[in-house]
Amino acid sequence: MLVMTVSVLVGFLALAIPVAATLALLALVLNYSYSFMPLHKAMGEIAWSTSTEFLLVAIPLFILLGELLLRTGIAERMYRSMSYWLTWLPGGLMHSNVGASALFAATSGSSVATAATIGTLAEPQIRANKYNERLFLGTLASGGTLGILIPPSINIIIYGSLTDTSIPDLYLAGIIPGAALAGLFMLTVLIACLVRRDWDGEKISVSWSQRIRGLKDLLPPLFIFSVVIGSIYLGWATPTESAALGVIASLILAAGYRRLTLSMLKEAVEGAMRTTAMVMLIIIAAYFLNFVLAGIGLTSQLTDFIASLGLSSFQTLLAVILFYVILGFFMETLTLMITTIPIIAPIIIAQGYDPVWFGILLMILIETALVTPPIGLNLYVVQGIRKEGPISDVIIGVIPFVIAMFVMIALLVAFPAIAMFLPDMLG
Repeated sequence: MLVMTVSVLVGFLALAIPVAATLALLALVLNYSYSFMPLHKAMGEIAWSTSTEFLLVAIPLFILLGELLLRTGIAERMYRSMSYWLTWLPGGLMHSNVGASALFAATSGSSVATAATIGTLAEPQIRANKYNERLFLGTLASGGTLGILIPPSINIIIYGSLTDTSIPDLYLAGIIPGAALAGLFMLTVLIACLVRRDWDGEKISVSWSQRIRGLKDLLPPLFIFSVVIGSIYLGWATPTESAALGVIASLILAAGYRRLTLSMLKEAVEGAMRTTAMVMLIIIAAYFLNFVLAGIGLTSQLTDFIASLGLSSFQTLLAVILFYVILGFFMETLTLMITTIPIIAPIIIAQGYDPVWFGILLMILIETALVTPPIGLNLYVVQGIRKEGPISDVIIGVIPFVIAMFVMIALLVAFPAIAMFLPDMLG
């Protein structure tokens, strides 16, 4: 049964069938092949209950928030200010790519939006300032992955929904690992440019008065982050309500920058609707697939099989990490999460691991899937912005940062307090 499930899934994906359709078709194939009950008749109820889940309403709101930030010029001002403060380091604007990605991730909640926005702003600087192109592109693709880990994160909301884990605790747990991973990315750039000084690029001359004046452009994203996260921990709003407050805050900032026009709103809403439709179709199809998997007994069979192996809790964790690394080469991140979490999370939690800690570990594993070929979405986002040259340049450039992600995974496994310090202190 498991072999057939994986074979059909890989076959449908290889035929370039859209992900949502692939998951729904796989569920129907398994239903007709292994179930004596008409599980497909539950599809309507599953679609309705998933679409009306209050927690998941946050997803379109965070997508709209990212669209508004992209169109109000806030991201452009933020990137310029970040470059003023980081350009003196070996690697120059490549540090700005990572820093700006981390700050933008703290407002948008989306890795693809982060990579696309910062990539669009930064890509022209490669030739203008003679940077090593591959390493520069690597910072854009890997920096974009921080949108998954640093709160507010759409993927964290989905994990919390699937495992019934506290979203506020997950948000707190993601802050320190997110900042640490951004620091590892910057350390990677620093080491690379100290070893190869010709990768460093030309320095941009910036006065202290420019740096001080530019600080005001870092305030809008920090304001939105404070509104979204602060409203949750002050008890003023649920995660979904905080997303709505973030949208209101972005509209206020847009009005302050005189960018709040009907045409801008129309573009932002249309962009958010397109992205939301794609994401929600995948979620609905994946929930239906999970229902079918449970109905035919595949979930319990897999759980029993792993238990029969007699692995220790640490060996089970290593097997799960390897499982996600391998699957990340072949599956899109959202699909990977929704199809595997209902099966894997109970196994890990049963081994005594904290669901909040595992959620953060999983986010970093999912990050690697965003930048590993052939399905790594951020690779194609950055390549699309670049518009010329082989995608192999982006793939080679991201390799040092994938290594940094594995270092972060090792640190998180060895020192769980990296993720659990804030939830334990403030919980």
